[in-house]
Amino acid sequence: MRKQAVIPLIARLAEELGVGIRVEDAQGALLLATGPQAQAAPCVVQAVQRFPVRVRDEAVAWVVGVPRVATIAAFLEKLLEPESDKRDLVEETLSRYKEVTLLYDVVDRVTACLDTREVARIVIEEARRVIPLSSMAVLLCAPEPIPNPIPSLAPSLAPTPAHLLRCIGQFGPAMVDMSTGTVVGILREVWRTGRAQIVNDIHSNLRWIEGVEAVASLMCAPLKAKDRIAGVVLIGHATPIAYTSEDLKLFTTLATLAGGAIENASLYEQLHHAFDSTVYTLAETIEKRDPYTGNHTKRVVEYSLAIGKTLGLSAGDMRRLQMGAALHDVGKIGVRDSVLLKNAPLTAEEFEQIKRHPIYGEEIVANLPHLQPAMAGVVQHHERYNGTGYPRGLRGTDIDITARIIAVADAFDAMTSNRPYRDGLSLDAAFEELRKYSGAQFDPAVVDAFFASDVMDAFFTANARRKILTPSRAAASDSASSGGVVPPTVIQPLF
Repeated sequence: MRKQAVIPLIARLAEELGVGIRVEDAQGALLLATGPQAQAAPCVVQAVQRFPVRVRDEAVAWVVGVPRVATIAAFLEKLLEPESDKRDLVEETLSRYKEVTLLYDVVDRVTACLDTREVARIVIEEARRVIPLSSMAVLLCAPEPIPNPIPSLAPSLAPTPAHLLRCIGQFGPAMVDMSTGTVVGILREVWRTGRAQIVNDIHSNLRWIEGVEAVASLMCAPLKAKDRIAGVVLIGHATPIAYTSEDLKLFTTLATLAGGAIENASLYEQLHHAFDSTVYTLAETIEKRDPYTGNHTKRVVEYSLAIGKTLGLSAGDMRRLQMGAALHDVGKIGVRDSVLLKNAPLTAEEFEQIKRHPIYGEEIVANLPHLQPAMAGVVQHHERYNGTGYPRGLRGTDIDITARIIAVADAFDAMTSNRPYRDGLSLDAAFEELRKYSGAQFDPAVVDAFFASDVMDAFFTANARRKILTPSRAAASDSASSGGVVPPTVIQPLF
């Protein structure tokens, strides 16, 4: 009810009661005065009685006057009750709206996410919007290695393999017992029972304190995935705070959403790993045809990924690079053993057969949709930066970046590997070949990235490494001035 309507109503009640009144706010400021009380001196006002107007047991106003004005105070209390109820309803509605909006946002974001760590990051980010916290952790209880070392505690129960998926803030010295990979304290209890817990004073509940000594209050909920408990999620506050049942309800709902999303992401990652294993098995099976190329594929993948990392490739391009490097020679399955395994330099005719293997690889990959990300690496890894490569004579950036990287990695490993008809080059000689044909056979940026990559640490000390980080462009310039054609003696060892 508006103030303009209330004031005349109170004045009329005072008139009917034949009394004067003063209405003051909680701090004593005058809101309304009628009758003799309007001009009463302070000493007179103090001589009469003061009757509180209470809402939720709190005095929000005072009615001052003779005892009969208590009726007006009671009337005002009744009048304000609906307004209070309305405010409560509005606050509750807004709270529910925030919760629904939060849950909608979480569902929208995590259902499209197929990375377990990203799911954990999203859940933590969303929880911080609506629940007071200083620390939060998501742990999986699954037969996986623990990626982050956590100081160990003494063993407690039978091993429950667990690893920390994501954590912000501090909880204590250890949430996982490194000696057994076991979740400890309240995390263990929630994981075993599947029941969420609130502990508003952790230091008065010593049976829960193990692993979370750095927080004062916490909530812990299970990550439920179908018919099993996949892990636990923990929220903590550095200072004591009164978490409510409503907080726990919202937190548990978040944990349930996270559990389902993490389960889906885990299944996708398992499928992803299984697919990768199949790809590598295929590559290794083909590689076994030639005993002199043992582990060639693994080394090409390692070198390629190191170069890609140095160049700052996106996650999608790194994935294409990994698959392309693993399958770059898959087309050799179409080359006759008499040519592929020849213990002598190839003839021109035999080399033409070898040059067909990218086309054979293209035909294989084209029929396998899941291998499409590897296509560029398979088909183009023998193209040359100056356009003299095969099978299509592509030039410069017309060659896919993954193929330009694989070309350097493949050539380096081929040059440093032994063959029946020649010994592998020394590292110095192989590095010189890369420098020599940078800008002609190889993309200069890729060659520089190779020299700046992590793989160099496996070859040289820091002092020696600095010497190869400034490759000479003289040979590349000479090659370019002569038309950019690389001598056949260099081509042949690089198939």
